Amino acid sequence: MVKINGTEAAAGGKTISEYLAAADYDIRRVAVERNGEIVPKTQYDEVVIEEDDVIEVVSFVGGG
Repeated sequence: MVKINGTEAAAGGKTISEYLAAADYDIRRVAVERNGEIVPKTQYDEVVIEEDDVIEVVSFVGGG
């Protein structure tokens, strides 16, 4: 299993882009950390989530 934002998830084998789309994230408004390292947006289509990865997805929200 993969741990995403502290919760176990069956996301192994998906790219980061595939996971974000399936989880209904707006790719333009998130940052992704994989195993303690920021993943550049340009690599979301290439980086495959592997079993035992720890992923953090942070959403940016505007406001005032």
